[in-house]
Amino acid sequence: MGLVRDIMIRSVITIEHDKTAKDVALIFAEKGISSLVVVQDGKPIGLVTERDLARKVSTTDRKSIEVPLSEIMSANFRWVEPMTPIEDAVQKMLNKNVRRLLVLENDKLVGIITETDLAKYLRSKLLIDGALDDVKALSRKVVKGG
Repeated sequence: MGLVRDIMIRSVITIEHDKTAKDVALIFAEKGISSLVVVQDGKPIGLVTERDLARKVSTTDRKSIEVPLSEIMSANFRWVEPMTPIEDAVQKMLNKNVRRLLVLENDKLVGIITETDLAKYLRSKLLIDGALDDVKALSRKVVKGG
């Protein structure tokens, strides 16, 4: 199939661990994204998603500026390496029931892959495979003289 490095998003948007839920919401709105990697000293320590924000802030009586990022982020993120086969990444996402995987190389954040990235990759692969099948069928027909 291919490797994670072939489909990963390299420009990952991060947020420092000492920010608030309001900071997260502002970045989501400004960048039009649905997740952020939480970093401390340049290393990923967590992940925060729109779902985290909605569930964990809306259930409190506090303002978003009063809710520390540490209360809404997930420190239990899943990851793969750039050379991981895409099939293995898909299986990991299914097994762990996650929608995104960080891509780490030597503990350094180098990318992220999401369900959307995988769907786009699989769609293009199916289209290419279908076109190849059409070409093969056409060449068999031409060789037979039909």
